[in-house]
Amino acid sequence: MVAEIILPLLGYLLLIAALSVYAMRKRREGSFLNEYFLGGRSMGGFVLAMTLTTTYISASSFIGGPGAAYKYGLGWVLLAMVQVPTVWLSLGVLGKKFAILARRYNAVTLNDMLYARYRSPLLVWLASLSLLVAFIGAMTVQFIGGARLLETAAGVPYDSGLLIFGGTVALYTAFGGFRASVLNDAMQGLVMLIGTFLLLFAVIHAAGGMHVAIDKLQHIDPRLVSPQGVDNIINPAFLASFSVLVCFGVIGLPHTAVRCISYKDSKAVHLGMLIGTVVVAVLMGGMHLAGALGRVILPDLTIPDRVIPTLMITVLPPIAAGIFLAAPMAAIMSTINAQLLQSSATIVKDLYLRIRPQQLENEPLLRRLSGTITLILGLLLLLAAWNPPDMIIWLNLLAFGGLEAVFLWPLVLGLYWEKANAAGALSAMICGAGIYILLASLHLQIWGFHPIVPALLLSLAAFMVGNVFGRPISPSRATATLPE
Repeated sequence: MVAEIILPLLGYLLLIAALSVYAMRKRREGSFLNEYFLGGRSMGGFVLAMTLTTTYISASSFIGGPGAAYKYGLGWVLLAMVQVPTVWLSLGVLGKKFAILARRYNAVTLNDMLYARYRSPLLVWLASLSLLVAFIGAMTVQFIGGARLLETAAGVPYDSGLLIFGGTVALYTAFGGFRASVLNDAMQGLVMLIGTFLLLFAVIHAAGGMHVAIDKLQHIDPRLVSPQGVDNIINPAFLASFSVLVCFGVIGLPHTAVRCISYKDSKAVHLGMLIGTVVVAVLMGGMHLAGALGRVILPDLTIPDRVIPTLMITVLPPIAAGIFLAAPMAAIMSTINAQLLQSSATIVKDLYLRIRPQQLENEPLLRRLSGTITLILGLLLLLAAWNPPDMIIWLNLLAFGGLEAVFLWPLVLGLYWEKANAAGALSAMICGAGIYILLASLHLQIWGFHPIVPALLLSLAAFMVGNVFGRPISPSRATATLPE
């Protein structure tokens, strides 16, 4: 049985390797940095939608989120649906304006955009360090999720699974770059959709139908079918906090924002918004509902995060389970490769080349350095994931919030407010990060709100106050347009 589960997964990993080799051979002529970190800005609408969706949907969505739905009930399924507009918001708010400015500034990273807009080296250093610290937490969550999948579904010891999974992702990201990342994202998005339909259908069938499953949930605990969930966790303050944290605030996530400067034309934006919104709705609804209904089939799980991999081997034939194992694995891999590339770009482009600008034209060195740093970061994350917590969703949300507290207002106001300056942006970043770290570390929830809410409100106020003391920024005279 284990072999029947493992073989389809191995085939999937080999396919990923083949796509990475293909991406390496398809690299275009021109700037190595633009190709390695942005794929030559060549994404179409379908690939854009899939890479945004799979970058956002991660171990938290396929492992942590369904685990929370298992624990708290159907109310968490409804809560999860506030994430449906994320792709639409990201492309709608950033979209064309962001891509046009990125071409004008020849920006490769988010920090390139921030520097071109605010002309502050200090801001870039602060943003770079904040990104790296938060990404360590976010990527550690993904490594834990991948290892737990192999441990629960295939019987691979956690440590061994971590080495297999982490090594694969680190290698194909290091050598394939952005083009390998988005090609794999497109394939992984399709795998996730097929896997979600397959598992949800099997869970409903095993539970005796939807009506029977709901009745059984109510018999286990009436709170499992209430909108408030077990322990009344879903109250108005929590709903508002969650909406900010996983919907509106996603606009400020660096690895999401960089996708919004790498597509090829206006048609890609419009198509990406439509396809991405539908895909997020299906994946979020399907996976969280499977997790909640899984309580009927597996009422005694001690670690909620194991509900999806355990359901796979319980309700699906071994071969189907092996095929479906690729779906959450795909979600995790696509998020890690985006964050790994963004971290590598931050170190190489935003930090190293800022100190050694004379190396900008030394493409052989940049090629070796980019791949080596990506690989080393992946290996360091293996060590960070060695002793995992029981529920990864809270660690993932903590890292998300940190990134949003730092980047959201400098990014959005920098795009849409001409008078925004470096003093305002720096004030917002320092205040947002400081308030968020303080409240999160002390486990303080003012009036029941997650730390992200007061952090964003106070950082917005800090932006306005700091902006009064800063000097206006003269816009670049360079021009650029976005192909239709």
